[in-house]
Amino acid sequence: MTHPVVRAIRHAVEGAGDPQRAVAQQAYMKSAMPYRGITSPELRALLRPLLADPRLRPTDRGDWEAAVRELWDGATHREERYAAIALTGHRTYRPWQDAETLPLYRHLVATGAWWDLVDEVASRRVGPILLADPVHVAPVVRAWATDHDLWLRRTAVLSQLTFRERTDTELLRACIEPNLTDTSFWLRKAIGWALRQYARTDPEWVRATVQEYGDRLSPLSRREALKHL
Repeated sequence: MTHPVVRAIRHAVEGAGDPQRAVAQQAYMKSAMPYRGITSPELRALLRPLLADPRLRPTDRGDWEAAVRELWDGATHREERYAAIALTGHRTYRPWQDAETLPLYRHLVATGAWWDLVDEVASRRVGPILLADPVHVAPVVRAWATDHDLWLRRTAVLSQLTFRERTDTELLRACIEPNLTDTSFWLRKAIGWALRQYARTDPEWVRATVQEYGDRLSPLSRREALKHL
């Protein structure tokens, strides 16, 4: 039986959007999954009353995770996956943003496997959990940094993107260094992005780290890291 919140979200997105915009969105994102043609502000407006409706609300952690997976795994259009991410982040479910939720986020990252889905999960879901509980979460992030899955490694690199002065530089290095020789654009871009963001807080550390890495750091990562220095 379809979860009530999943049914409501699917019904809402089915009746919205612009078919011409949908074609352009799919082409821009290079997505195999089609779009409905709903803009981000439109989708947020559609979801707001549904996620706040107590009649649709999952009853416990297991029910919530099941609803997220049902919406995500059964998605026929990309907006449903954006909605699943929104469902994970609604304020009602903040008590469940902890290490126990990491298997769910691992699933979203590994099956989402594209930047528009992965980066939101990395910085807005995994990141806050890491910040709140580094003792239990940092070892998981370290393991992801050497996983065979490219997108889990990108998630590890980007997990501290918003931390600023609270960045654990030892962990940042532990996520970057196993991936220095990887030729993937998505990892090289992530490494440069993570360093560039931290350069806003500690530019000298970033300069020294870039110098230390030398030729092991790709030209793309180097350019991104030093972009504002």
